[in-house]
Amino acid sequence: MKQALTIAGSDSSGGAGIQADLKAFHAHGVFGASVVTAVTAQNTLEVRSAFDLPLEVIRSQLEAVLDDLEIAAAKTGMLSSAAVVELVADVLGERGLKNLVVDPVMVSKSGFRLLRDDAIDALAARLIPTARVVTPNLHEASLLAGFEIASVDDMKRAAERIAGLGPRAVVVKGGHAAFALAVDVLWSAETGLEELHPDGPVRATSVHGTGCTFSAAITARLALGEDTRTAVTNAKRYVTRVIAQAPVIGHGHPPGAHFYFLGPDEWENR
Repeated sequence: MKQALTIAGSDSSGGAGIQADLKAFHAHGVFGASVVTAVTAQNTLEVRSAFDLPLEVIRSQLEAVLDDLEIAAAKTGMLSSAAVVELVADVLGERGLKNLVVDPVMVSKSGFRLLRDDAIDALAARLIPTARVVTPNLHEASLLAGFEIASVDDMKRAAERIAGLGPRAVVVKGGHAAFALAVDVLWSAETGLEELHPDGPVRATSVHGTGCTFSAAITARLALGEDTRTAVTNAKRYVTRVIAQAPVIGHGHPPGAHFYFLGPDEWENR
C-alpha cells in the first residue's frame, strides 16, 4: 500500500488541515501519516487561536515517520514560522524526498494569519524550490509573485513568476474568483501553461478545507505513480465532487464530502 505524509496544522473541527489531508489520502487508497506542526482551535466559522508545537517535537515526529514508513509523497500545509519551514526543509532534504507538494497556507478563510511574514521568505527560499507541485490560492499567489491578480492572464503570469523560484509545477487556484469561478492555472516544466476548468457544475459556497483537500489529493495521486498533470487534473475532479456533495455541518463553511460515493466506473480511476 502506498504511503503519503502530511506536515501541517490540526483542525479541531475536522474539516481542514491534518484531518482533511488524512481523509483525502484514505479516499484514494493511500495510507496517510501525519506530522502536526500546530494545534488550532477552529470550527466552520473561524479560527480562534493557534499554538505552534516546539521544534524538537516536530523534528521527532518527522524522523519517527521517515525512519520507518516508505513515504512515496508528502505535502506541507501550515508551517507558521521561518524556523518551522527551515526545519522541515532540512529534514526532507536530508532524506531526499522526491514528491513534495507545498500548499503555502497563509491566511484562513476567516482572516486568521497562519503564516508569519518571515516564514513567507523562508518558504520561497527553502521549500518551494524543492517542490514537485506548489498550490497557492489567489491571495498566496499574489504575495509570492509580487502583484495583484485580477484576471486569468494575471494567474498565468503569477504561475510563471512562482515557477522562477524552482518548483517543477505550479497550480494557481481560482477558487471563488469573480472573474473565473473555479478555473485554475497549471504551469509545469513538461507541459507549460494551461487553464484547468471544472468538469461539472460548481457550488459557489465556500467549503472548509478545500485547499488542503486538493493538495492532499495531488499528493496521494503522485504517491500512486501518476504524472504531474494527471495527478493535478484528477485531484481537481475529485475536489469538485467533494464540494458538490458537501454535507450540512456547522454554521459557517461546511466541510467537504471526502468519501463521496464512487460508482464502479469511477472507482478504478479514482
